[in-house]
Amino acid sequence: MPGHNMAYLILRIMINALSIAAAVKVVNGITFTGEWWKMIIIGAVFGVVNSLIKPLVALFTLPLIILTLGLFTLVVNTLMLLITEGLSGPLSLGLQIAGFWPAFKGALIVSIISILLSWITGIKNIRVYSNRY
Repeated sequence: MPGHNMAYLILRIMINALSIAAAVKVVNGITFTGEWWKMIIIGAVFGVVNSLIKPLVALFTLPLIILTLGLFTLVVNTLMLLITEGLSGPLSLGLQIAGFWPAFKGALIVSIISILLSWITGIKNIRVYSNRY
């Protein structure tokens, strides 16, 4: 049903935006200088990066992910956040990350907050429900 897919997409973008905003607040080296609504666009860009680029990177790094018992996934998540920051510049969105380690800490925060918000909002139920029809 189209309405469920749209609700899922909007909720996913908002979760991404709130998770990245939390990383901006908590991690030294991650800054945001744009208007508040630009954070929502950053959440959408992050979602696109995760949907299109992350599966490819994860496939190529699968041996490292297996060898590290999944811990290398944190490095993959770090790269996705850095790619989002790289796209933020040309799009004038105002997200800046000062190197790998702030991005690594930020990716950790984004992952934790995203998991918590997904659990609280029940977003998985929306997706499962929409896939039944």
